[in-house]
Amino acid sequence: MLHLGSSRLWLGVLAVVSGANAIGQSSCVSFSSSASTFSIVSNKKAAPILLSEDEWPGVQRAATDFATDIQRVTGVKPTLSNVTTSSLSASVKSSLPIIVGTLGRSLLIDQVVNNTKLDVSSIEGQWEAFIAKEVADPLPGVKSAYVIVGADKRGTIFALYDHSEQFGVSPWYWWADVPTTTHDELFTTSAGCSHGSPSVKYRGIFLNDEQPALQNWAAEKFTNGTGAPLTGSPFNHFFYTKLFELLLRMKANYLWPAIWSSAFNIDDPENQPLADWWGIVMGTSHQEPMMRGTPIEWNLFGSGPWNYSTNAQNIYNYWVNGTIRAKPYESIFTMGMRGDGDLPLSETTNVDLLEQIVSDQRQILTDVFNGTNITTIPQMWCLYKEVQGYYEDGMRVPDDITLLWTDDNYGNIRRFPLVSERVYYHFDYVGSPRDYKWITSTQISKTYEQMSIAIDRNADRIWILNVGDLKPYEMDTEFFITYGWNASLWNPNNLDSFVTSWAQREFDVNQDTANDISEILANLTRFNARRKPELLNSTSYSLWNYREADIASEAWETLSNASTKIYNTMSSAMQPAFFQLVQHPVQASVTLANMWIAAGINNLRASQARLSTNNYADQVEQLFEQDFDLETEYHSILDGKWDHMMDQTHVMYYYWQQPMTNTMPLISRVQPKKQALPGVMRIAPEGTPAAWPGDNFFQCAAGDNCPPPTMSLDNFTPFGNRFVDVGAGGPLAFTYTISSNVSWLKSSVTKGSISPSNPEERVFFTVDWSQVSGAQLAQVSFNATAKGQPELVQTLGFTANNTVVASGFKGFIEGDGGVSIEAVHASRNTSVDGLTWINLPGIGRTLSGVTPWPRGGADLNFTAGSGPSIEYDFFTFNNNDGNVTVTTYVSPSLNAFDPDRPLGFAVQIDSEAPQSNYFMPLAPPGDEPDAWNEFVSDSIVPTTNNFMAAPGAHTLKIWMIEPTVVVQKIVIDTGGVRPSYLGPPESIRV
Repeated sequence: MLHLGSSRLWLGVLAVVSGANAIGQSSCVSFSSSASTFSIVSNKKAAPILLSEDEWPGVQRAATDFATDIQRVTGVKPTLSNVTTSSLSASVKSSLPIIVGTLGRSLLIDQVVNNTKLDVSSIEGQWEAFIAKEVADPLPGVKSAYVIVGADKRGTIFALYDHSEQFGVSPWYWWADVPTTTHDELFTTSAGCSHGSPSVKYRGIFLNDEQPALQNWAAEKFTNGTGAPLTGSPFNHFFYTKLFELLLRMKANYLWPAIWSSAFNIDDPENQPLADWWGIVMGTSHQEPMMRGTPIEWNLFGSGPWNYSTNAQNIYNYWVNGTIRAKPYESIFTMGMRGDGDLPLSETTNVDLLEQIVSDQRQILTDVFNGTNITTIPQMWCLYKEVQGYYEDGMRVPDDITLLWTDDNYGNIRRFPLVSERVYYHFDYVGSPRDYKWITSTQISKTYEQMSIAIDRNADRIWILNVGDLKPYEMDTEFFITYGWNASLWNPNNLDSFVTSWAQREFDVNQDTANDISEILANLTRFNARRKPELLNSTSYSLWNYREADIASEAWETLSNASTKIYNTMSSAMQPAFFQLVQHPVQASVTLANMWIAAGINNLRASQARLSTNNYADQVEQLFEQDFDLETEYHSILDGKWDHMMDQTHVMYYYWQQPMTNTMPLISRVQPKKQALPGVMRIAPEGTPAAWPGDNFFQCAAGDNCPPPTMSLDNFTPFGNRFVDVGAGGPLAFTYTISSNVSWLKSSVTKGSISPSNPEERVFFTVDWSQVSGAQLAQVSFNATAKGQPELVQTLGFTANNTVVASGFKGFIEGDGGVSIEAVHASRNTSVDGLTWINLPGIGRTLSGVTPWPRGGADLNFTAGSGPSIEYDFFTFNNNDGNVTVTTYVSPSLNAFDPDRPLGFAVQIDSEAPQSNYFMPLAPPGDEPDAWNEFVSDSIVPTTNNFMAAPGAHTLKIWMIEPTVVVQKIVIDTGGVRPSYLGPPESIRV
């Protein structure tokens, strides 16, 4: 068997270079001294921090955070001073200070560089780069200093926060209440830290869909209840400065502010200047041209319709005013135009008009920034939804305008960017098929898979992430920003190390516990990504095939127990952070998923006339109340600091829009005092929704006078057994016995008792295969005895089929009517032109996915049967006239290269001709295919191919045609595969 990678493969490698508090960067911090360390705090004495008074205000402000962070860690706060060479005091000269500043801005730093001949060539002229190291004789009378030098304003700021993070201060210390682990001593290595320009120039977030949670919370915490005079918005500078600090600590530099019922620049006159003062580049969303908060500002200050073909002058003047207002500050101007309320422009809009709009906007920039080459003013055109169609229809903008390509709102990039074309990505969304903005449901493996394509194609100018309310997407958001900060550190095999490092930093846990937390979060996001919580219903998972609903519920319970176990070991100081970042997302998700599963079982039991129907109705009601209790608990921690942050409704959607209140799933009840017509006992075999005795429309097509139930088991069925539920049909207690006419069939019990307090029992049947040759039939009798009732007998036919594999075969074996294979479990893997199929650990619905790699370069494609291939050996028994159907489960992804290069791969069995699959229908630019809602709802695209494969050994090959196809699972139906959401469990391998 060929292994394509392990999710833990790189853990040890990265841990060596990163340290517990540093995620994805080389560590230069130590909590004990050595000959090669510089003392930050030792013997309760802190090194003073020196800056030049001509330093950037944002650096001065970040330096105060830096000093406070040192105090958080050690209890000792260093002095912070603006100095010049001539003003250095004797005490400073005798100490070993920390000197902070920006190259070319700080006279102090420039003098240090001149005095020491410090080599700054690696950062000089670089965007947001920095170096830090100990140098000798930096200033007259100063023997040695630790010098932190930024290439520009944010380079210095990021250097300070990089050190703070390594000291142990989480970027989320305020936003998720992460405590700081204290140390008496604090040192840096003399060699220090450095970082070049980030992989992505502008890395930011978009606050969006912020009602009800974020907006209600901010109104309570940052206003007196009235909000901004013109809009009522609560998002004032008290709110935003908290957010600015978080962004900079994560090494983000770009923000699209909240927009619904809010307008950043008019809600608080201090918002825009403070953003610039802190060092945040401001932008506006895809629907808000020229730094104006549209439609809010247009409704307040505009005149006439938002229609450039009929009202151009008024709109032009409106944009002029927004540009003048933004001129003093660092901004990225959104170009182009969308319709009112984030809708398309009118159907009469044409490319000529849109090009005129952009031309007019460029003229505004020329006039307002008089004397400035406007190609140096950052601008972007967001190709969101129908706007992509304008581009594909031939609309063009000047080359210096960044094209911001978007995803489909569900994490799948619409078109892979070309050079100078960038990416807008979603963790939160309002729209079809459903809103999703309640709880984390995005896998970082999926984020990496899509964003790595952007990196490979040099889409590195702007990355913007729609984070909705920001919480509860903390870790996911940080990964997105971290990957944009230094993409070279991350690969498919070390993504888990991001999560374990994050867990160690946030919760101060050992490696084993960090690994456990990583697994918890991987499963949490996997389970939620299978189907967004807002899209769940009572039949999402099969209630009778492959034990799918039961297994899903058990997996959720295992996840709940694992998280609770760790939570209970946390100190009281640490529990609020763990609750927000892990425990609540897990428990809330478990509660919702199990509520829907219980509702499905409840309705199934009702159709089967089983008394346990009512138990599941009670369970649904209890879980519905528990859902609210968890929300209340979140709102109550830390004296209500996060009150309203979980206000988002999430139960019982009726269409794409959020429900106005949570509504309990529909449940049924049976009359508990009335006996079912067929008698006291109900028999419900695995694999059918029907129950016996009596009539049931699931028993057979006729719906009445159906034969007794039958079951079958072969020796390669993954579960190795079958079960039958014995249940109460009413209030009468009864005893039952089970007997069989053969010795090879074993039941887990041979007798039992059923009553209203114990309304059902599950009986498992196994086969002694040493006694079975070929296919043999047994009859099982269930005999029920109840006081005052005639004996009730129900028979069951049971077939055991002992299949035999050819000697020496290695591979997957048909069981239970088919062969199910996780794509990573390949037999062979063949490379072509440097491309090979690799594993993407953790991605997808069940285990992982495989994809051709690398993806960059020439974006090679192949004809079917000529490219890289991956092979799977399998063995079948079921003749089915030799017909088999292969279903390949592929991750949703759009035809994002060109219309003439739709996504494709080929499937082949043995020497039959490969069959090509172009599985994603074409769609108009900016739109999705008709089936797209189904694909993203199910988080999978199933493709089918039919082949001839007689009983025996075979090989299935998957051939690369186009890059970026991700295959998760293969199911070969030999005639017995049954409907389910995730497909059959993986077959047995020999």
